Amino acid sequence: MLLVLFGPPAVGKMTIGRAVSQSSTFRLFHNHMTIEPLLETFGYGSPPFNTLNNEFRRRVLEEAAAHDVDLIFSLVWALDSPEDLAQMDSYARIFEKVAFVELRADLATRLGRNRTEGRLLHKASKRDVEWSDDNVRQMQTQWQMTSADGYYEAGELLSRYPHLVLDTVGVASAVSAASIVEWIDTLRPCCPDPFS
Repeated sequence: MLLVLFGPPAVGKMTIGRAVSQSSTFRLFHNHMTIEPLLETFGYGSPPFNTLNNEFRRRVLEEAAAHDVDLIFSLVWALDSPEDLAQMDSYARIFEKVAFVELRADLATRLGRNRTEGRLLHKASKRDVEWSDDNVRQMQTQWQMTSADGYYEAGELLSRYPHLVLDTVGVASAVSAASIVEWIDTLRPCCPDPFS
């Protein structure tokens, strides 16, 4: 099963993903696992960076699906981007069972989280905190990263799969993770398969 954990930068995807993986059969594949190795060589957003980032992610997802690995894939997704939609749709088609968890938090909360020790430890690209804060603000104005903002390209895709929305403001990551694990358990086959 693929569990796509998405939301804007610093919303808690990696932290909550780790907590879910510690209390379930899921393993975490967060977006910086492919971003960080490519940054120094190619630079963020360059054509070779984009090509390899997509190929690395696809191959990990394909191998997880082929070997029945329950996988959490966390990333920022521009819901108003046709290119992001096409890529996400292609990733979802790799797995027989897919569910989406959308995390939300206001900008002030996310800017505070952008400076946490865990984020800086696991994401070398975020260690220039001024640049990272500016990036969080810029992405907020540039992309639609939650389904709360009205019409978005990804609506049809999200309507095809189970979709949980969690606000993470003032909520401990363990509590959010427990909500996700409980929700996933309701999707597991006991009755008619919700994924068929």
